[in-house]
Amino acid sequence: MLRSENRILTTHTGSLPRPAALTELYTRRVAGEAIDEGALDAAGREATRHVVRAQIDAGIDVGNNGEQQREAFFLYVRRRMSGFGGSWVRRTMADVDRYPGYKAWAAEQDGVRKSVSNRGALPKAIGPVEYLDPALVQAECDEFTATLTEVGKGFAEPFMTAPSPGIIAAALQNEYYDTEDAYLAALGKALRIEYEAIHKAGFLLQIDAPDLALERHVSFQDRPLNDFIGFAEKVVSTINDALETIPRDRVRIHACWGNYEAPHDCDVDLHDILPTISRAKVGGWVLPFANPRHAHEYRCLNNLPLDDGQVVVAGVIDPLTNFVEHPEVVADRLERVAQVVGDPTRVIAGTDCGFDTSAGRGRVAEDVVWAKLRAMSDGARIASKRLGMAG
Repeated sequence: MLRSENRILTTHTGSLPRPAALTELYTRRVAGEAIDEGALDAAGREATRHVVRAQIDAGIDVGNNGEQQREAFFLYVRRRMSGFGGSWVRRTMADVDRYPGYKAWAAEQDGVRKSVSNRGALPKAIGPVEYLDPALVQAECDEFTATLTEVGKGFAEPFMTAPSPGIIAAALQNEYYDTEDAYLAALGKALRIEYEAIHKAGFLLQIDAPDLALERHVSFQDRPLNDFIGFAEKVVSTINDALETIPRDRVRIHACWGNYEAPHDCDVDLHDILPTISRAKVGGWVLPFANPRHAHEYRCLNNLPLDDGQVVVAGVIDPLTNFVEHPEVVADRLERVAQVVGDPTRVIAGTDCGFDTSAGRGRVAEDVVWAKLRAMSDGARIASKRLGMAG
């Protein structure tokens, strides 16, 4: 995994805006409509090429395929794994229920756009969960490789994402396995195929684990904090088992409190969960420090001991607002993180979360997304100079 040796490098969290036509195909398929799978595949390939070029133009050093060939950052697994069927509606987040006025407003906003729901009509585990065919993830890896070859000038380091077993276990309700432990174990075994395929393709692996913070105010909102911590510990253990054959420095993990605009005043504090998150056998942590609920928690990095080569990807861009952060603001945020970490070469600039984690759910206009990423790149250059880095 690259470190910011000469200047602060830039990356993001994974999902990037999908074209309207691609989003429509995903939403129609999720709704049960028959679509032209060839047209969907072609649209996904074209969108991948577009977002790779746009990232490079925006100055992104560590970039990806934008998850264009997936309907959502974790829901795509229902097409790559057996055992899922039926339907259920996931519990509403505690902070949303707490504000009825906001809840009504958000429902009205959601009703006017086509999107892939990350809460309603979700499948359940109703049979053995197994990975259907390694060729499914291999095809996505091959397409990203082909895109990088076609574009010519690529990233300093490319990455691809894959979900945590915990977010799948929480969102895709278990109705088959006798215990949560058994369900997590099956998911870990299936996801191991994706993790290893991404690594063998030469990409940095990012594990998306919002469950390590989000589930406190969703699945565990009425239960003691220790119950949630116990769940998170089991998830991290499952992840570590799935990463057995992958070197630690080829993996980073992203944790967050959910990529949705809301009060977030029921979020668990970072200092309560960081000890558990820090047990993941990874080379980097991707954490949100730009949004107004958690911007102060960069101080918690004092309690995150970094071993040789480990880095922090600090969220300095908010993916839920159309404000374009001023580069000076970005620089200030990076300098604060570097001061706490104690070594700017261990800091990479990033976003708090993805821009379109489920197709059509993104709240930032595409042209603003690229402006925000350019501002991040500009801010990283300012911070690099102030921190005395060579580049």
